[in-house]
Amino acid sequence: MGSAIRLNIGCAGRPLPGYVNIDSDPKEAILARYPGLALPEGVEIFRYDIFNLPYADGAVDEVKCDSLVEHLSFLEEKRFFLEMKRVLAVGGELNFSVPDFEVTVRQWLEAKDDWQDFYRNDAEAIAQNHWFGTYTYAPDNRWGYLMASIFGSQNGEGQFHKNAYTRGKIAALLNRVGFEVAEMSTYLWKGDREPMIFTRAVKLRPQEIPTSGT
Repeated sequence: MGSAIRLNIGCAGRPLPGYVNIDSDPKEAILARYPGLALPEGVEIFRYDIFNLPYADGAVDEVKCDSLVEHLSFLEEKRFFLEMKRVLAVGGELNFSVPDFEVTVRQWLEAKDDWQDFYRNDAEAIAQNHWFGTYTYAPDNRWGYLMASIFGSQNGEGQFHKNAYTRGKIAALLNRVGFEVAEMSTYLWKGDREPMIFTRAVKLRPQEIPTSGT
């Protein structure tokens, strides 16, 4: 038997050893986006088409994608999850995380409506943790980092959020395309902000797929 094929899609500045690391940006663009980032020596980042991956049906053992699918449009969402179903082997895992839109919106509604400044991405603003209309990562202001949680960081092409996810939507979507949810949990992005939903899903055999999800 050959070695397991594991994909890390949308790796950005977080390539993983033992995975095929895939991103829309080349290594040079990733390093420019994250000044000071030190990528592992010799790491390769492949620019594969995530809607048409170069793998045979059922050839992949695991797909990992953190904070990726919220950047896909509603039309792209369907293509992506069907491609994950195609390339993963029966019993293969799809592990992904997305912002918890329901919790983020609740935080936004409860936060202070205190706008301070236009969006900036110059060096001084970045050094002061400037996000959208304020200067903090804390979620106590509507126009700070909460806006990045909802809309994306806005710092470059491909970073806008085009979609949203809740626990209910994730469970229904995976059921529809033929996955079983093995784990669903929550955590904070970078340990201190942006509530995220982590999902581990297993591809079912065709006869195991509930008829209500087809």
